Amino acid sequence: MGSVTARLLVSLSGINAWTLDRAADLSDELATRGVPLSLLLAPRVAGADQTGPVLSWVRDRCVAGDALLQHGYDHVAEPRERAIVIRKRAEFAALPAHEAGLRLIAAGTAMERLGIEAHGFVPPRWLASPGTLVALRRKGFALCADLVGVRDLRAGTVHRGRVQGFGFGERTEPWWCFALVMGAARIARRGGMVRLAVDTADLVRSGPRQALLDAVDIALHHGARAATYPELVTPRPARAA
Repeated sequence: MGSVTARLLVSLSGINAWTLDRAADLSDELATRGVPLSLLLAPRVAGADQTGPVLSWVRDRCVAGDALLQHGYDHVAEPRERAIVIRKRAEFAALPAHEAGLRLIAAGTAMERLGIEAHGFVPPRWLASPGTLVALRRKGFALCADLVGVRDLRAGTVHRGRVQGFGFGERTEPWWCFALVMGAARIARRGGMVRLAVDTADLVRSGPRQALLDAVDIALHHGARAATYPELVTPRPARAA
């Protein structure tokens, strides 16, 4: 029985006019390693404060091999039912199908206005309710990447693999950087799916930035094949002539 080839997926969020230099720098670093980025963009946020150069850069990166995924709509959190609880749910974490569908319609309109097309969906905080998955299928989305896997919405299959990033657990930076690198090595050795998530805010600090690059390098060292999220899903069947 042959060994299974590990896969490496790296996503970048928090792209805007103030962080474009950081995003471009990371993209260039990964390009030298042959690693494409999956770019996460929130339509309403993009329409509100992003500039022509940012959108032009995103388009150029997609032509160069990166992929664009819709990152929710506006990231406005939904309050929990009990007023005594201060914490709020992530935008698509608890929505029923109808409400999720309305947000997706608004998001689609915003994306069309910006002149960009997403190749999949990533909910804020990587949390999607069952209703959100129903709404995504109805709207024709091919994939949804959540906290524990990548869902092929056409085939009905799930590629298992937990996303790793900064702020997903332990807040002690040196410990978390070490855990990110060691986790990437362990998953790649086993032929699993290494999913690394980074926000441009993380790239301000040298520790997390270097840890991300080290995690990429060690995954590649163990034979992981770099890909974008849309490459995991079943292509839409070609129409008969």
